[in-house]
Amino acid sequence: MSEDPLKTLSDMASDAHARIQATHDHINPVIEVRRKMRDAGIPADVMTIDCLRTRRRITLILHDGQPGMLLYQFITIDEEVGNNFQSMAFADMDTQKLFGWIEDYFG
Repeated sequence: MSEDPLKTLSDMASDAHARIQATHDHINPVIEVRRKMRDAGIPADVMTIDCLRTRRRITLILHDGQPGMLLYQFITIDEEVGNNFQSMAFADMDTQKLFGWIEDYFG
């Protein structure tokens, strides 16, 4: 794993995005890294993966206070991010898992 978890997560998301586009014409995820939390003084990086067709969103958070962990939430684009995040070891995340989440949740 690289020293920069956000870069690693971004690379995984990019690879998963390419695989989704190659296998599922109806899923066109929009991936964005957001700085609003850091700008608001919260030490965390946020990545959202949106499906405009289904209006669903996967939110991924790398929080400085929880190194080595990935927080995630499956919501809709219209919902505000809540406090009911699930977490997993960042080392357990890979391109295949991210691909599966996008395929299952947006499909």
